[in-house]
Amino acid sequence: MNWSAIAAVLLCLAVMLGAFGAHGLRGRLDASSMSIYETAVMYHFFHALGLLIVSILTRMGALTASAGSWVCWLLVAGILLFSGSLYLLAVTGVGILGAITPLGGLSFIAAWIVLAFTFQK
Repeated sequence: MNWSAIAAVLLCLAVMLGAFGAHGLRGRLDASSMSIYETAVMYHFFHALGLLIVSILTRMGALTASAGSWVCWLLVAGILLFSGSLYLLAVTGVGILGAITPLGGLSFIAAWIVLAFTFQK
């Protein structure tokens, strides 16, 4: 899996979704929904950047391919579940989508814990 390319695509998508929120949704969403959307963009961007860094560390040999793959999969799952559910919640107002968000948060937490334990070896 080319995690660096996936990270680059996810970073591009974060910028595009951020611009869409700032220019296309401003005035269409209430302040609460806009805040939710902005949180989705922020976490999407930070964790896509983390994905890029982890992929580079793996290529440099600072992480094993197995550990790097685990961390990358968890980061992608987190972006999809956490940010994805918040994007949809902000735009649709369907509250049940908020129940998915913590699963994404757990994926983010697991990714960073796996990375921390990998560096302990």
